[in-house]
Amino acid sequence: MKNKNEIIEEMQKVVEQMRLDDIEENPDIENDFFDCDCCGQSKCLAGSIQYGDYRLCNDCVLFAEVGFELKKFTSIQDLIDAMEDKRLEEMCEFIKQDYTAFNG
Repeated sequence: MKNKNEIIEEMQKVVEQMRLDDIEENPDIENDFFDCDCCGQSKCLAGSIQYGDYRLCNDCVLFAEVGFELKKFTSIQDLIDAMEDKRLEEMCEFIKQDYTAFNG
């Protein structure tokens, strides 16, 4: 049975390879961005995955897959709920930057 660190290292390699495969398949994907439904940040489409109604960036895919493997949660909704504060933080930061840019 693998320990926690071995699982994390293995998942990091898998998720990084997914990102590299996407770039190899479509080099232009490095210029395609979306707002991650999990962390709320604008992230590159490469290595992202659609889980039901949610598209997760490569970083959040790693959180999801490690969480599933370590039995920390059983559904993607559990991760989305756990990341709610992070998403709100991102939205507030975006609003502040937008306000500053607009109002100087």
